[in-house]
Amino acid sequence: MRLGIHKKIAILLISVLISMQSFAQEIYCNVQINTQQVEGTEKKVFETLRTAIFEFMNNRQWTSYSFKIEERIECTILLNVTSRISSDEFTAELNMALKRPIYNSAYNSTTLNYIDKDFKFTYVEYQPLDFIENTFTSNLTSVLAYYVYIFLGLDFDSFTMYGGTPFYGKAENIVNAALSAGYAGWKSFESQKNRYWLVENLSNPAYQPIRKFMYEYHRLGLDQMYDDSQRGRAAILKSLDYLAEIKDGWPNLFFLQLIMDAKRDEFINVFSEGSSTEKTRAMNILKKLDPSQSSRYDEIMN
Repeated sequence: MRLGIHKKIAILLISVLISMQSFAQEIYCNVQINTQQVEGTEKKVFETLRTAIFEFMNNRQWTSYSFKIEERIECTILLNVTSRISSDEFTAELNMALKRPIYNSAYNSTTLNYIDKDFKFTYVEYQPLDFIENTFTSNLTSVLAYYVYIFLGLDFDSFTMYGGTPFYGKAENIVNAALSAGYAGWKSFESQKNRYWLVENLSNPAYQPIRKFMYEYHRLGLDQMYDDSQRGRAAILKSLDYLAEIKDGWPNLFFLQLIMDAKRDEFINVFSEGSSTEKTRAMNILKKLDPSQSSRYDEIMN
C-alpha cells in the first residue's frame, strides 16, 4: 500500500513537471546590447541591464492565454546605446524584429522590422524592472511593455481576423499614461512616425484593410503554400489589394511603410515563382505601394 502511494505521488509530480514544461510565457525574445558608442565607460551595468530586459520580456505573463513552448512569439531586440548622459541615464536606439512561423515549414516570416530612435531611459544597476498597467513607472519598462503588446497584436492579427485588438488597446493605455512623463516618442505632434502613430495606425478603424492584409496574407496565403502553393500565392496576391486601398486613401501611412520594409524581400521571393500574369500584376501593385524601391520589384520578372 505504501509503495502504491509513493508511485502515485511520483506520477503526479512527473505530470506536474511535464505540464510546467509544456507551457511557457508568450514571448521568446533574444536581447542584445551594443555599447560601442559609449566606450571607456563602466560596462558591467549593461550586462545586468541585458539580463533584466531578457527576464522582463520572457518571464512575465503578458496575457491570460497558455502558450506551448513551440508557440512562443519570437522576437529580437538590439538596444544600441548611443550615449551615457549620467551614471544611470542613457539614450539609445531600439532595433526590433518580430518573426512568425509558417505552417508546415521551417520558415519564419518577418512581421515587423523597426528602429525606435527616440529612446531615453534611466537604469540603476540591479534595479528591478517594474511595470504596472495604466501607470507610468519608468520609460524603460513602458517602452518595452508597449512593444510587447504591439508584438502580441501583430501576431494575433496574423492568425485571427482582428485578433490583436485587445493588445493594441493595452499599448494605447501605455501611450496615454506616458504622455505627461516628458519623454520623446509618445506624443502625436513630435513626429508622424513614433509610438503614438504606430498603435494609432493599428487601432484606427479607418485603417482596418491593413489588418485584413495581415490575416489573409499570413493565414490564407503563406500558411497554405506547403499544401497548395498556387492557392497560397493567389491569396497573397489578393491580400495586396488591401494595401493598395490604404495607399489610395492614406499614401503616407506609417504602418504601410513598415509592412513594405518587413515584407519587401518576401514579396519578391513569393511572386518570382508565380505565373507570368501573377508576376506582372504583383509587380505593378508593389511598385505603386513602394515607389522608392520600385527597381527592386523588377527582380520578380527575372
